[in-house]
Amino acid sequence: MAPPDARPVRVLVVDDEPIAAAAHGAYVQRLDGFALAGLAHDGQSALRCLQDAEASGVPLDLMLLDMNLPDLHGLDVSRRARAAGYAVDIIAITAVRELQVVRGAVSAGIVQYLIKPFTYKVFAEKMTNYLQFRRQLEAQPGAASQAGVDQAFASLRTPVDTDLPKGLSSGTLAAVIAMLKEQGGPASAQEVMERLGMSRVTARRYLEYLAEQKSVRRSARYGTPGRPENEYTWLP
Repeated sequence: MAPPDARPVRVLVVDDEPIAAAAHGAYVQRLDGFALAGLAHDGQSALRCLQDAEASGVPLDLMLLDMNLPDLHGLDVSRRARAAGYAVDIIAITAVRELQVVRGAVSAGIVQYLIKPFTYKVFAEKMTNYLQFRRQLEAQPGAASQAGVDQAFASLRTPVDTDLPKGLSSGTLAAVIAMLKEQGGPASAQEVMERLGMSRVTARRYLEYLAEQKSVRRSARYGTPGRPENEYTWLP
Protein backbone atom coordinates (compact mmCIF):
# COMPACT_ATOMS: atom_id res chain seq x y z
CA MET A 1 0.00 0.00 0.00
CA ALA A 2 1.12 3.57 0.55
CA PRO A 3 4.28 4.70 2.34
CA PRO A 4 3.62 5.77 5.95
CA ASP A 5 4.13 9.47 5.13
CA ALA A 6 1.87 9.51 2.05
CA ARG A 7 -1.22 11.65 2.57
CA PRO A 8 -4.61 9.98 2.06
CA VAL A 9 -6.32 10.28 -1.32
CA ARG A 10 -9.19 12.78 -0.93
CA VAL A 11 -12.40 11.32 -2.39
CA LEU A 12 -15.65 12.93 -3.49
CA VAL A 13 -18.63 10.56 -3.88
CA VAL A 14 -21.24 11.66 -6.45
CA ASP A 15 -24.54 9.77 -6.55
CA ASP A 16 -28.12 11.04 -6.78
CA GLU A 17 -29.38 8.37 -4.37
CA PRO A 18 -28.52 9.50 -0.81
CA ILE A 19 -28.47 5.94 0.54
CA ALA A 20 -26.07 4.78 -2.18
CA ALA A 21 -23.87 7.86 -1.73
CA ALA A 22 -23.69 7.28 2.02
CA ALA A 23 -22.89 3.59 1.53
CA HIS A 24 -20.09 4.33 -0.92
CA GLY A 25 -18.78 6.99 1.44
CA ALA A 26 -18.75 4.45 4.27
CA TYR A 27 -16.86 2.03 2.01
CA VAL A 28 -14.23 4.71 1.36
CA GLN A 29 -13.79 5.30 5.09
CA ARG A 30 -13.07 1.61 5.66
CA LEU A 31 -10.08 1.67 3.29
CA ASP A 32 -6.53 2.59 4.24
CA GLY A 33 -5.03 5.35 2.12
CA PHE A 34 -8.29 7.19 1.43
CA ALA A 35 -10.19 10.03 3.11
CA LEU A 36 -13.82 10.91 2.38
CA ALA A 37 -13.89 14.60 1.41
CA GLY A 38 -17.62 14.90 0.71
CA LEU A 39 -20.82 13.71 -0.93
CA ALA A 40 -22.67 15.31 -3.86
CA HIS A 41 -26.03 14.33 -5.31
CA ASP A 42 -25.97 16.03 -8.72
CA GLY A 43 -23.48 17.15 -11.35
CA GLN A 44 -23.49 20.85 -10.58
CA SER A 45 -22.87 20.19 -6.89
CA ALA A 46 -19.97 17.93 -7.80
CA LEU A 47 -18.40 20.63 -9.97
CA ARG A 48 -18.83 23.19 -7.17
CA CYS A 49 -17.11 20.82 -4.75
CA LEU A 50 -14.19 20.52 -7.16
CA GLN A 51 -14.04 24.30 -7.54
CA ASP A 52 -14.23 24.96 -3.79
CA ALA A 53 -11.53 22.38 -3.05
CA GLU A 54 -9.28 23.89 -5.70
CA ALA A 55 -9.80 27.38 -4.26
CA SER A 56 -8.99 26.15 -0.76
CA GLY A 57 -5.60 24.90 -1.89
CA VAL A 58 -6.46 21.28 -1.04
CA PRO A 59 -7.80 19.87 -4.32
CA LEU A 60 -9.72 16.63 -4.55
CA ASP A 61 -7.80 13.61 -5.82
CA LEU A 62 -10.53 11.16 -6.82
CA MET A 63 -14.21 11.36 -7.74
CA LEU A 64 -16.49 8.31 -7.57
CA LEU A 65 -19.00 9.36 -10.19
CA ASP A 66 -22.45 8.00 -11.02
CA MET A 67 -23.42 8.35 -14.70
CA ASN A 68 -27.15 8.93 -14.14
CA LEU A 69 -27.49 12.26 -12.36
CA PRO A 70 -30.63 14.47 -12.29
CA ASP A 71 -29.04 17.48 -14.01
CA LEU A 72 -25.97 16.34 -15.95
CA HIS A 73 -24.77 13.03 -17.35
CA GLY A 74 -21.68 11.72 -15.63
CA LEU A 75 -19.72 12.03 -18.88
CA ASP A 76 -20.64 15.74 -19.01
CA VAL A 77 -19.39 16.19 -15.45
CA SER A 78 -16.13 14.49 -16.38
CA ARG A 79 -15.65 16.60 -19.50
CA ARG A 80 -16.42 19.86 -17.66
CA ALA A 81 -13.98 18.92 -14.91
CA ARG A 82 -11.29 18.32 -17.52
CA ALA A 83 -12.11 21.56 -19.34
CA ALA A 84 -11.80 23.47 -16.05
CA GLY A 85 -8.33 22.01 -15.54
CA TYR A 86 -9.09 19.92 -12.45
CA ALA A 87 -6.56 17.09 -12.12
CA VAL A 88 -9.02 14.85 -10.25
CA ASP A 89 -9.05 11.17 -11.21
CA ILE A 90 -12.47 9.64 -11.86
CA ILE A 91 -13.89 6.17 -11.26
CA ALA A 92 -17.36 5.60 -12.72
CA ILE A 93 -19.73 3.82 -10.32
CA THR A 94 -22.94 3.19 -12.21
CA ALA A 95 -25.58 0.73 -13.35
CA VAL A 96 -25.16 1.94 -16.95
CA ARG A 97 -23.87 -0.87 -19.16
CA GLU A 98 -24.30 0.61 -22.66
CA LEU A 99 -21.14 0.19 -24.70
CA GLN A 100 -21.40 3.76 -25.98
CA VAL A 101 -21.22 5.10 -22.43
CA VAL A 102 -18.33 2.79 -21.53
CA ARG A 103 -16.39 4.01 -24.59
CA GLY A 104 -17.28 7.58 -23.71
CA ALA A 105 -15.92 7.03 -20.22
CA VAL A 106 -12.57 5.97 -21.66
CA SER A 107 -12.38 9.04 -23.91
CA ALA A 108 -13.42 11.28 -21.00
CA GLY A 109 -10.43 10.14 -18.94
CA ILE A 110 -12.24 7.87 -16.48
CA VAL A 111 -9.68 5.42 -15.06
CA GLN A 112 -12.00 2.67 -13.75
CA TYR A 113 -15.59 1.59 -14.49
CA LEU A 114 -17.44 -0.22 -11.69
CA ILE A 115 -20.90 -1.57 -12.49
CA LYS A 116 -23.62 -1.64 -9.82
CA PRO A 117 -24.50 -3.67 -7.88
CA PHE A 118 -21.19 -4.81 -6.43
CA THR A 119 -19.85 -6.15 -3.16
CA TYR A 120 -17.51 -4.35 -0.80
CA LYS A 121 -14.79 -6.85 -1.80
CA VAL A 122 -15.00 -5.80 -5.46
CA PHE A 123 -15.10 -2.13 -4.49
CA ALA A 124 -12.06 -2.53 -2.24
CA GLU A 125 -10.16 -4.35 -4.99
CA LYS A 126 -10.81 -1.58 -7.52
CA MET A 127 -9.84 1.12 -5.04
CA THR A 128 -6.71 -0.74 -3.94
CA ASN A 129 -5.64 -1.19 -7.55
CA TYR A 130 -6.24 2.52 -8.18
CA LEU A 131 -4.22 3.48 -5.10
CA GLN A 132 -1.34 1.28 -6.21
CA PHE A 133 -1.53 2.87 -9.69
CA ARG A 134 -1.36 6.33 -8.17
CA ARG A 135 1.45 5.55 -5.73
CA GLN A 136 3.55 3.91 -8.42
CA LEU A 137 3.30 6.96 -10.64
CA GLU A 138 4.07 9.27 -7.72
CA ALA A 139 7.16 7.18 -6.92
CA GLN A 140 8.65 7.71 -10.39
CA PRO A 141 11.75 9.95 -10.18
CA GLY A 142 11.19 12.98 -12.42
CA ALA A 143 10.45 11.43 -15.81
CA ALA A 144 8.65 8.10 -15.64
CA SER A 145 10.32 4.99 -17.03
CA GLN A 146 8.53 2.63 -19.41
CA ALA A 147 8.71 -0.14 -16.81
CA GLY A 148 7.28 2.17 -14.15
CA VAL A 149 4.37 3.19 -16.36
CA ASP A 150 3.71 -0.44 -17.34
CA GLN A 151 3.68 -1.50 -13.68
CA ALA A 152 1.29 1.31 -12.76
CA PHE A 153 -1.20 0.53 -15.52
CA ALA A 154 -0.97 -3.19 -14.74
CA SER A 155 -2.52 -2.35 -11.37
CA LEU A 156 -5.60 -0.92 -13.07
CA ARG A 157 -5.98 -3.76 -15.55
CA THR A 158 -5.59 -6.70 -13.19
CA PRO A 159 -8.96 -8.32 -12.27
CA VAL A 160 -10.02 -9.52 -8.85
CA ASP A 161 -8.24 -12.73 -7.86
CA THR A 162 -10.25 -14.60 -5.28
CA ASP A 163 -7.46 -17.20 -4.85
CA LEU A 164 -5.09 -14.77 -3.14
CA PRO A 165 -4.84 -14.68 0.67
CA LYS A 166 -6.90 -12.03 2.40
CA GLY A 167 -5.31 -8.59 2.19
CA LEU A 168 -3.33 -9.26 -0.99
CA SER A 169 -4.27 -7.47 -4.21
CA SER A 170 -3.70 -9.10 -7.59
CA GLY A 171 -2.84 -5.70 -9.05
CA THR A 172 -0.12 -5.10 -6.47
CA LEU A 173 1.15 -8.65 -6.89
CA ALA A 174 1.47 -8.10 -10.64
CA ALA A 175 3.48 -4.92 -10.01
CA VAL A 176 5.84 -6.71 -7.60
CA ILE A 177 6.37 -9.54 -10.09
CA ALA A 178 7.05 -7.09 -12.92
CA MET A 179 9.58 -5.24 -10.76
CA LEU A 180 11.41 -8.46 -9.80
CA LYS A 181 11.58 -9.58 -13.44
CA GLU A 182 12.93 -6.19 -14.51
CA GLN A 183 15.44 -6.21 -11.64
CA GLY A 184 17.20 -9.25 -13.09
CA GLY A 185 18.70 -10.00 -9.66
CA PRO A 186 17.85 -10.07 -5.96
CA ALA A 187 15.73 -7.35 -4.36
CA SER A 188 14.92 -6.66 -0.72
CA ALA A 189 11.63 -5.52 0.79
CA GLN A 190 13.22 -2.08 1.24
CA GLU A 191 14.01 -1.86 -2.48
CA VAL A 192 10.52 -3.00 -3.49
CA MET A 193 9.07 -0.40 -1.11
CA GLU A 194 11.13 2.39 -2.69
CA ARG A 195 10.43 1.34 -6.28
CA LEU A 196 6.69 0.71 -5.98
CA GLY A 197 5.64 3.23 -3.35
CA MET A 198 4.29 0.84 -0.72
CA SER A 199 5.16 0.25 2.93
CA ARG A 200 7.98 -2.13 3.81
CA VAL A 201 5.60 -4.42 5.68
CA THR A 202 3.37 -4.70 2.60
CA ALA A 203 6.35 -5.34 0.30
CA ARG A 204 7.54 -8.13 2.60
CA ARG A 205 4.09 -9.76 2.61
CA TYR A 206 4.06 -10.00 -1.18
CA LEU A 207 7.64 -11.22 -1.34
CA GLU A 208 6.98 -13.89 1.29
CA TYR A 209 3.86 -14.98 -0.59
CA LEU A 210 5.92 -15.40 -3.78
CA ALA A 211 8.53 -17.34 -1.81
CA GLU A 212 5.82 -19.68 -0.51
CA GLN A 213 4.63 -20.18 -4.08
CA LYS A 214 8.21 -21.06 -5.14
CA SER A 215 8.18 -18.14 -7.60
CA VAL A 216 11.17 -16.46 -5.95
CA ARG A 217 14.26 -17.68 -4.12
CA ARG A 218 14.65 -16.23 -0.61
CA SER A 219 18.17 -15.82 0.75
CA ALA A 220 19.92 -13.79 3.43
CA ARG A 221 21.74 -10.61 2.41
CA TYR A 222 24.84 -9.97 4.46
CA GLY A 223 27.09 -6.93 4.62
CA THR A 224 24.39 -4.45 5.66
CA PRO A 225 24.17 -2.75 9.07
CA GLY A 226 22.22 -4.69 11.69
CA ARG A 227 20.93 -8.19 11.31
CA PRO A 228 20.86 -9.84 7.86
CA GLU A 229 18.05 -8.82 5.54
CA ASN A 230 16.26 -11.22 3.23
CA GLU A 231 16.52 -10.74 -0.52
CA TYR A 232 14.32 -12.28 -3.18
CA THR A 233 15.23 -13.37 -6.72
CA TRP A 234 12.66 -14.16 -9.41
CA LEU A 235 12.91 -17.75 -10.64
CA PRO A 236 12.44 -18.00 -14.43
